Formats: sequence, structure tokens, C-alpha cells
Amino acid sequence: MNADAVQRAVRRMALEVLERARAVGALERLALVGIRRGGVHLAERLRDEVAKATGSAPPMGTLDIALYRDDLGERGAAPVVGPTDIRFGLEGRTILLADDVLYTGRTVRAALDELVDFGRPRHVWLAVLVDRGGRELPIAADFVGARLAVPEDEDVQVHWREAGAPEDAVVVRARRGS
Repeated sequence: MNADAVQRAVRRMALEVLERARAVGALERLALVGIRRGGVHLAERLRDEVAKATGSAPPMGTLDIALYRDDLGERGAAPVVGPTDIRFGLEGRTILLADDVLYTGRTVRAALDELVDFGRPRHVWLAVLVDRGGRELPIAADFVGARLAVPEDEDVQVHWREAGAPEDAVVVRARRGS
């Protein structure tokens, strides 16, 4: 996906979120939570698109799931933990959880485990820029920018301008060490 395709996907996803939130009466209770790192950029973009369409930006927070991963012992060195920042109550809210790539489902599972430590939302919806398939857990995204069939020996990388890339892009590459 090039920069234009990423922008179109984010805009479409935001409109789908708004349509669903309005349909279930959840627009006033909508909040976004981005999973560090790439999910934060997607959440920010979705929040900006929602703000353009409605005139107000929903609250946004971030999760760092490093200590909630089920493969913590397998990763060797101590994990690098970034900040989790949720400055609003989750009780009764509709949370749009955002990540850049959905693969096995383990990152989302860890994010859900951490999220409930902050409260009990009414709904949790999942938005991902890329669903690459290959699930190990029964997790599915509610809002998807693109679905790609990617072999196990390849990685999907999302490059965001906010993270220092010259332009937004989604790139599929051979996995290192394969």
C-alpha cells in the first residue's frame, strides 16, 4: 500500500466506525486506544478523521503490552516497556482498540488483558490497518484497512510518517533469518 492507499483506508475505516457508533448510540461514549507502537499512529489518524467528521475528537489513550505478552519468557532479554497512558474512565465506554497489523492475535489478547485492568468498557472494537491472516487465537478485527494473504516466512511492515518514514506505506518483506 502506498501513502494514498493508507490514507484512503484510514478515512474509510473512520467512517465505518462512525456509522456503527451512531447505529448503536455509542458516539458520545467512543474513545480510542492505540497499542504501542504502530497502533498509536493508527488511533491518532482515526481520531483525526472522526474529529473532521463530527467536529470533536474523542479521547485517546495508549497501551504498552510488553508485560502482558504470553511469550515474555521466550523473548530472552528484559522487555523494553513504554508508557501506557489512559486518562479517562473506561466504564461504559465503547473503546476502539487500534493496531497496525493483526497476525496471530496474541498482541490483541495481551492488550485486552491490560485494558480490563483500567476498567470495564461496554464494548471493545478492534481496528487494524492490515489483517494478514494466520491467526492462532480466535480474534477478528471489526474494522480493517486491507486484508493481505501473507505467507508465514514474510513480515508486514507499516511505515508511518509520524515514526520517521518519508511517507506512509505498507510493505511485505521476507522475514529476517528465514
